[in-house]
Amino acid sequence: MAQASILLIDDEEVIRDVISKLLEKRGYQVFSAEESESGLRILHEQAIDLVLLDLMLPGRSGLECLKDIFDIAPEVSVVMISAYASIENAVQATKMGAFDFVTKPFKNEELLNVIKNGLEIRSLALENKTLRKSFRDRYSFHNIIGKSEPMQKVFDLIGNVGPSKTTCLITGESGTGKELVAKAIHNCSPRAEGPYVALNSGGIPSELIESELFGHMKGSFTGAISNKKGLFEIGDDGTIFLDEISTIPLETQSKLLRVIQEKEVRRVGGLSSIQVNARIVAATNTDLKKEVRTGRFREDLFYRLNVISIELPPLRDRKEDIPMLADHFISFFCKQNGRTKYPLTQDALKALIEWNWPGNVRELENAIERAVVLVPVGGPISPEYLPSELLQTGRTSVNVDPDGSSLKDLVLEFEKNLILTALTKSDWNQKKAAGLLRVNPTTLNEKLKRLNIVIPQE
Repeated sequence: MAQASILLIDDEEVIRDVISKLLEKRGYQVFSAEESESGLRILHEQAIDLVLLDLMLPGRSGLECLKDIFDIAPEVSVVMISAYASIENAVQATKMGAFDFVTKPFKNEELLNVIKNGLEIRSLALENKTLRKSFRDRYSFHNIIGKSEPMQKVFDLIGNVGPSKTTCLITGESGTGKELVAKAIHNCSPRAEGPYVALNSGGIPSELIESELFGHMKGSFTGAISNKKGLFEIGDDGTIFLDEISTIPLETQSKLLRVIQEKEVRRVGGLSSIQVNARIVAATNTDLKKEVRTGRFREDLFYRLNVISIELPPLRDRKEDIPMLADHFISFFCKQNGRTKYPLTQDALKALIEWNWPGNVRELENAIERAVVLVPVGGPISPEYLPSELLQTGRTSVNVDPDGSSLKDLVLEFEKNLILTALTKSDWNQKKAAGLLRVNPTTLNEKLKRLNIVIPQE
């Protein structure tokens, strides 16, 4: 590997000269030091690919220096060299992360082969790290996780909508992550440095909604003991997230429409208008068009909010995201509880995939938190630590829509669940999954395309 950089730390000047000349002839860039401290200084200052580290050094030994080397450069390859080799030292060095151990005197070709292998391993480690980061970047977006086709479309929409100034309506069932999307839109926008404020109108009494949104003046109603800013003033030059927008009373809807149109608010009990410049992102888990038809939601406000619509799929329609989501939540809750990350057994993962998740991602998050708390220290997370309803027989059954579902839809959902289960059992190997399902691999591939199931790219 031409032009790779090698740091040689050895207290014998003759050894340093011999090895340096040998390596430089092979095209390597060589730095040398006679003891630990000067070697570590070089490591701080230079991009080093591999370290040749003598075991016996003046002052601090090579083994003592080894930990500091990895603290400074975690991906560097380290080859230990010594005239006093022992199995004990070699084992200890390997446990501490050294790639290999070479005994003096050594043959030139032997040393060169060890260096070559060490550099190749480092290159592969860096490549894997880059691929893992690329995988994370591709399948996560501002804390939203998903590699399925529906979620990739959501990511694209967020990226396109974020930089604009337009209002946005996020729809989807409860627990699908609507507020995460709202925050992602804010973070992708020129307003990212401005305030982000949220209001769940469904949890506030109707008589207080206007005070929360627009603020109020002292004495304007019982309990108004001082002037108060509303969310539109607090969120000026930022983003306001209005969750459960369908629950806002009709009278307040008309005032909200005026704020959107005129860019100004009037506090409850106030006489003057206040200019505001907040972007509105709204969300609902109800059919607003249906609410408009029944007269419970203003049509003009609906069209003002629904300039851009982002529909979040339920978790049962993107089951290929479950392994990644589960892994994310396990990491999060293990860290939160001061524990090392627990492994998830195949049976537990199978149970997660086969469940239809009526509570969506929020329900999955709660299930994983419960498991992390209940499982004995060290894990693994096995099915008995999951909520009992996930383990009931018939968990591959599908949810039937209250308005009725066609037989075709039910069969397709059942088929999709079976395929996802087979893929999970086979570590997403299509050929193995086809064997489990007793179908031709070509047939399975066609079904994957038809059912929009995306195989993760390793």
